[in-house]
Formats: sequence, structure tokens, C-alpha cells
Amino acid sequence: MKKIAVDSGPLVSGHKVRGIGVHTRELLLALDEKTKIPRKATKSQRGKLKGLKIEAVDFGKADLSKYDLLHFQYFHPFFLTIPPKVPTKYIVTIHDLIPLIYPKHYPPGIKGKIRFMVQKARIKKAEAIITISKTSKKDIVRFLGVPQEKIYVTYLAPRKIFRKLEIGNWKLEIKRRYGLPGRFVLYVGDVNHNKNVLGLVNACKKAKIHLVICGKQAKDIRGAAFNLESLEGPQDWARYLFGKPHPEQAHYEKLLEEFENTKTIIRLGYVPDEDLVQIYNLATVYCQPSFYEGFGLSVLEAFACGTPVVAAKTQALVEIVEGAPRRRGFAGQAALFADPNNPKEIAEKISELIKNKSLRIKMVNEGQETVKKFTWKKTAESTLEVYKEILK
Repeated sequence: MKKIAVDSGPLVSGHKVRGIGVHTRELLLALDEKTKIPRKATKSQRGKLKGLKIEAVDFGKADLSKYDLLHFQYFHPFFLTIPPKVPTKYIVTIHDLIPLIYPKHYPPGIKGKIRFMVQKARIKKAEAIITISKTSKKDIVRFLGVPQEKIYVTYLAPRKIFRKLEIGNWKLEIKRRYGLPGRFVLYVGDVNHNKNVLGLVNACKKAKIHLVICGKQAKDIRGAAFNLESLEGPQDWARYLFGKPHPEQAHYEKLLEEFENTKTIIRLGYVPDEDLVQIYNLATVYCQPSFYEGFGLSVLEAFACGTPVVAAKTQALVEIVEGAPRRRGFAGQAALFADPNNPKEIAEKISELIKNKSLRIKMVNEGQETVKKFTWKKTAESTLEVYKEILK
């Protein structure tokens, strides 16, 4: 019996309501479902699953030496997310390397540079790397020097709760609960530099439409740049004393000014999934304006909910939007693309979807077809193949 431990730490850390937490939770559920042996399974099916046991384990508390393979679910280039001595074979999931893409906005400092050297050495000892897009795979090869044959791409997927809803009283109820306007552009996620939320704000002002933002970070932005708990080295303390934000939050001041002075921006903060599904369904357009992404899960959630999408023309977003197999009657492009550096172009694409009903219907249908390619069952199957490859 081969025992595999998957790190459950992201389920209880600050990542639990973010992409890494969602990935960990849904992967564990899908793996559990995939490794169950049905009573009517054939001999061949039983043989493929027999002798493999997968457990969710808190790596910070468990004895890892009793496992044949460890799966670390989180990697950061500037923090020691992999321990110095790992007692058995291990693989690591790397979602993206955005801090390395934008060094001016995510400066590591002296400690971070040292940690990066350590992390780079430890990642090369991994038996394999799992990542969530071909775009991130290229970045891992480029920045970490990992051979591409050691890197496996397993796409993420929207959860089953995200779906197109039937017409009902829920529309009036959700509008009233959150004070939503009749028409609005929706954005779901953080407000880090790479997300380009300021560009989206400007685009919505040009398109003269409300912007609704779901996500804890946008709601709690005031004071985030000067959080005492985040201060680590002398540079951070110097910035704090002189009232200068960390470069990673340098855009917060301008964002906060827009948030507080623009009446057409509605920040909802954290929204429960049950409500978020309804808000997706109610949105006129969903927009992902990012300069850069490792994947773009919110775009798939919008597709699943039947919401037309405007997406930035960046590598990972193009990859998932255009990556679905083309079917008869479908062009294979489920979103309108815009230059993330051009708010005017984003505004034009948003306006085009609002005004052109036939285009909206086409984009919704394309999105519904595209999202069928992405399932957690497929993610679990791809992950299991990596496990088996390492343990054979």
C-alpha cells in the first residue's frame, strides 16, 4: 500500500478563501471520489486503484516519514514553503511566479533574495512540479531552472455550485440585499498590482456603468499598506515611519481614492458562494482586466454562470478561453479580449457586449461550451497520473 499525503495547510490558513485554498479543497474531494473503488468495478479498474491511499495532512503537525510521497500545495519564491529536510519523495504545486514577473512591485529585500536561493535549490529536489497552466510552466522553466519534462499541467475548474440559474425571485432579493444596480460589470478577486483593478475602474467610468467588486481585499484596503503585522525588515519599518507604502501596495492610495470618491463603484467584500453565484448570474458583464495571471478561475466561474466576459489579452487568460476543443457551430473564443494597458479598449469591449444582444448570446453559449473542458474530475485524474508516475 503506497501512502500519499496532500498538504491540507491551505484549508486553515489565509489561503482558505482564495484560489490556493479552493484548489486544495476541491482537489482533495475529487481525489477522494476518484480513488473510491465501485462495487461493480472491473478487475482492471480495481487494479488501477488498489494499493494507493491518499490522505489530507497538516504538514506542520504530522510525521511525514510514514508516507511514500508528499504533495506540497503551495510555493512562494520569497518564503520558505518547503522544509530543509523532507523525509521522502515530494512534489510541489506552483500556481504562479507573479512576484518574479514584477520585481519592482514585489521586491524581495535581502531576506527574500536569500530565501529565493534556498527555495530554488529545494524545488529542484522535487520529483515533479504540478502547475495550473502552460503559461506558468514556461515561467517555472525560466525562473527556477526546472526541466520542462518534470512539470505537469493540471487545469483548475469551477465548483459545481457555479451554474446558470433559472429566472426567479432570487434576482430581486439579491439586488436588495447588496444594493445592486440594474446593470453592472462584475470583478471577483484581489486588488494586487497584476490584477489591474485601477484600469478596470477607469474603463467602467468611460463606459458609464457601475462596477461591483467581490473580495475581502478591496473592502479592507484602507490601512492595508501600513499593517504592523506585515512589517519584517528595516526597509519595511522605514517605509512605515515615513508614511510610504510597500511597493506591492503603492497603487492602493490611488485605488482607495477611486473607491471612496466614485459613486458607481460598489465593494461588497467577502461574499458567500451561494450569493456569489447569484451575483455572477445577475451581472451584465464579467471583466478580468489582469496584466498577468497564472490561470483565471473567475473567468471559468463566469462562463459556468452564463455571464458574458471581457478578458485581458494576456497569456494564461487566452490559454483557457481559447483552449477548449472547437465544436461544430462554435468558434472556440468565449470572451472578448482587450489590451489591459488600454482602459479605453476595455471600455469599448464592455460597451459592445452591453449593446449587442446577439453578441452577448453568442458569448454566453461559447462560454458554456468552453467551461465543459474544465472539471475537477479531470484535475484529479491528471494529478493521480503524476502520483503513479513518481511511485512506479
